[in-house]
Amino acid sequence: MSTVLIGELLSVAMFVTTIGAVLLGYPVAFTLAGVALMFATLGMAFGVFDVAILSALVGRYFGTMTNETLVAVPLFVFMGVMLERSKIAEQLLTTMGELFGALRGGLGYSVVIVGALLAASTGIVGATVVTMGLLSLPAMMRAGYDPKLAAGTICAAGTLGQIIPPSTVLIFVGDILQGANQQAQLELGNLAPEPISVGQLFAGAMLPGLMLVGLYLGWILFKSIADPRSCPPLEMNDEQRAGLPGRVLGALAPPLLLMLAVLGSILAGIATPTESASVGAVGAMLLAGVKLKFNHAILREVMRTTLGITSMVFVILLGASVFSLVFRGLGGENLVHDALSSMPGGAFGAVFAVMLVIFVLGFFLDTFEIIFIVVPIAAPALIKLGVDPLWLGVMIGVNLQTSFLTPPFGFALFYLRGVAGTLLRTIDIYKGVVPFVALQVLGMAILWMVPGMATSLPAKLFGGEPPAFDAGQAPSSPVASSGSPVADDFSDLFEPPVPGHNPPYRDNFEDLVPE
Repeated sequence: MSTVLIGELLSVAMFVTTIGAVLLGYPVAFTLAGVALMFATLGMAFGVFDVAILSALVGRYFGTMTNETLVAVPLFVFMGVMLERSKIAEQLLTTMGELFGALRGGLGYSVVIVGALLAASTGIVGATVVTMGLLSLPAMMRAGYDPKLAAGTICAAGTLGQIIPPSTVLIFVGDILQGANQQAQLELGNLAPEPISVGQLFAGAMLPGLMLVGLYLGWILFKSIADPRSCPPLEMNDEQRAGLPGRVLGALAPPLLLMLAVLGSILAGIATPTESASVGAVGAMLLAGVKLKFNHAILREVMRTTLGITSMVFVILLGASVFSLVFRGLGGENLVHDALSSMPGGAFGAVFAVMLVIFVLGFFLDTFEIIFIVVPIAAPALIKLGVDPLWLGVMIGVNLQTSFLTPPFGFALFYLRGVAGTLLRTIDIYKGVVPFVALQVLGMAILWMVPGMATSLPAKLFGGEPPAFDAGQAPSSPVASSGSPVADDFSDLFEPPVPGHNPPYRDNFEDLVPE
């Protein structure tokens, strides 16, 4: 058996073993690093792994610690937790419920709209689901809502923070895609690849995120027409309606101002995501101070929560660095590229296969686990097949959002189950999210058929029209830039010169001295 085949078999076994260990309940970060080191030892024993590869870990860890883009993660987490403590979500839910409550499905509309606003100003899925579960669920049950519709609406709206910027998921996806795109372009012979920034990914995710909001609202509208008893209107008297416009304005102003400061500065090119995250963190403290919810005890609690969440994510990232390095050293990256290149349908089949794997893993693994395991392995191969990295990043973001909704390990389901008490049965929560998972899949299909939803806005805001991925005409194999000595196989070295075509390695230097 050849050493290449042994290495590829070990890389596959390492991936399967890692997934199995995570499902058994072992800590993800230590599982990723521990299993990788075990298989690195096996690879050295079989003579298919060079231990010198592990020396690259120092540079990777140092690069992670000095990566300015990743500084935005703790700042956005701090902003979200601080806004949760300032009770902005409570005021939003109450006033939006009063505004739309007189309509059939009005409470459902308000939950989706508030979920979108909180996603654009906090991005913390757990806090959003718990808050809306505590406040909206009792009101929806008292109004006579179908428990399944109520549960599905709250869970789906709470997960919008995964795709609507500012999203910590998109920050990590963007950072990984930036490295994957650079690696893929260099292998294709492009020595000056166009960089992929988190700001571009934020811009690309805006329209798909709003599309999902529209799909959720459309489903509630359909239910209000097809099954009016599932979402009846609220009965409000004149006293309850008094002063409603002022309350709505007062509830909407703080999150809208924060969205304008954070997202507006990114999309307008005024600030980087990290700089805008610092503005958002300061703005969240100011809003908490205005609402008299800011003191030393709250600040200490918010900082402790931020430290816990950030440490968890970055420890997983460091463990994933060991995993991806060993996987590549065993030859797994070449195996993945060969497998995706040989998929029926070319790039279409390759993207479909990767999206299917991410969707299935979402039933069992957390979002960050999927990002750090799958994306570094699959993204370079897909980009070399001609897939636009921005479109790919947004597709991955929408797909990852389903991991919060799919049983048995959907975290949004656990969050709602924890605060629902006797108001909901677990089976109602599981049944309630099924239509919204279907809407997520529909959203991915629309984004697949209309890739401009993810690429047009970044092109307008940041310049340079990116090459959109055509699902029907995508190339099935890598195409190197013409005349590149890096990626050229020299098959045309002895062919006669073609007029107007002068590869660098056969340059006659006729234009060296201008006339």
